[in-house]
Amino acid sequence: MTRMRWLFGFLFLALVIGLALRHLPPTWDPRTPLDLAAPPNLLTGWKLTRMAWQPEQCRAAFAASRIALFPVPDRASEDGCALRDAVRLPAALRLSPGGPVVSCPMAAAWALFERHTLQQAARAHLGSEVAAVRQLGAYACRNVNHAAAGRRSQHATANAIDIAGFTLRDGREITVLRHWNGQGPEAAFLRDVRDGACRWFRAVLSPDYNAAHRDHFHLDRGPWIACR
Repeated sequence: MTRMRWLFGFLFLALVIGLALRHLPPTWDPRTPLDLAAPPNLLTGWKLTRMAWQPEQCRAAFAASRIALFPVPDRASEDGCALRDAVRLPAALRLSPGGPVVSCPMAAAWALFERHTLQQAARAHLGSEVAAVRQLGAYACRNVNHAAAGRRSQHATANAIDIAGFTLRDGREITVLRHWNGQGPEAAFLRDVRDGACRWFRAVLSPDYNAAHRDHFHLDRGPWIACR
C-alpha cells in the first residue's frame, strides 16, 4: 500500500510538472535554447553553461536569437590546440582587428556581455555607447602567459579573448592601460565592465591580477573560475 501511494504521488508530481512546463514562456523553460537578446533571468547562466557539453544548444541559441554564425572548420591537433565548433566572433560592435576565432560558447557569452554589461556600463558612466572594441587576440596555440613550458592557455582552443580598449560613439578612446588606475568615469566604466564580465565568463583577469594583464582584460569560458 505504501509503495502504491508513493507511485501515485510520483505520477501526480510528474503530471503537475509536465503541465507547468507546457505553459512556461520560452525564456523560463529549461528545455528551450537560450535567447541571447532577451533580458537575463535565473536560467540564463545555466543555459550558457550547458553549451559546454551540449554544443547543439549554442548553435540553437544563435538561431533563436536571429544572430548569424560563421563556423570555422574543425582543426585536429596533437599539441593541445584543437578547434571544435569554433566560429568567427559575431559582434554588434566593430572589432579591431576583426574576425577573431572563438568557441561557440565564448561567442554566446560575448553576445550577453556586449548587450547586458558593456553597453549598460558605457551609458551609465560615460553617457555614450561603445562603437568599437580593440582586441589583442583570441585563438592562439600557446601556453599560459606565452611561457615556453607549462599548461596550455584557453586561447589554445579558442576559448578566450583579450580586450585592450573601447571606442565610444562620440569618438572617445578608453584603454585599460591608460585609464584603469584613474579616478574619473573612465576608470569606473572599466571596473564595471570587469565586474560585469564575471557574470558571463568563467575567468576574467584584469590589471588587478598581475602585471601581464596591465593593458588588457582576459575573458574565457574555461574550467577555472576567477574574477580579478
